[in-house]
Amino acid sequence: MSGDFENHCWRDFIDEETLEIYSHYNREVFVGKNPAVLMVDVYKASYEGGQQRVLDVIKEHPSSCGERAWAMVEPAKQLLGAARAAGIPVTYCTGDTRSLSGQGRATNRQVLKEHEGSYKILEELAPEDGELVVYKQRASAFYGTPLLSHLTQMGIQSLIMGGGTTSGCLRAAVQDAKANGFHVTLVEECCYDRTPINHMVNLFDMHHKYADVMHLDEVLDHINNIGAIRKAS
Repeated sequence: MSGDFENHCWRDFIDEETLEIYSHYNREVFVGKNPAVLMVDVYKASYEGGQQRVLDVIKEHPSSCGERAWAMVEPAKQLLGAARAAGIPVTYCTGDTRSLSGQGRATNRQVLKEHEGSYKILEELAPEDGELVVYKQRASAFYGTPLLSHLTQMGIQSLIMGGGTTSGCLRAAVQDAKANGFHVTLVEECCYDRTPINHMVNLFDMHHKYADVMHLDEVLDHINNIGAIRKAS
């Protein structure tokens, strides 16, 4: 089972000693009961400047994750489309424009170029009418927001998550989701970060401690099965 458990983007990066140390976390992974999709911070600031290298794009757009953010757009569109077709709730979190004042920023980044449109959801991944969007001033989607209350009211027991950054706001939301009793599935192809090392190390760590990292095709199979069962009932 350990081979399949580690069959992810970090498999050629994490050394054998570390894998042995973390082998006690090996387990079967799955999508939990009564899931909702939560997309974290897929806002325009992360995509500004287009599909350029991060080193190039941050010269004009310091908040952008460039090509690494854009690489998850098509997989995320597939995830969102499948969830909606299956009747699985789709939720979002994004920044609160009140943080533009300099008070209550989510991280300690010093070079930012934010504006009123920075926290609008990217058009390609935009919510549909009636889908929940939660606005936050801290890293976690759960801190100081009504997200937990909304999920509880909807009867949600697990979350399928994507977005960014893997090492930042996505990780913060994953840890709080776990702390609040949700089973968390992270869709590897639907997550992004500014650097490969941050992305891989944090996915590896969350996979072993807080979430089940799964591939898009595995998650889509599960979602499609949910949709088929609901249509047949």
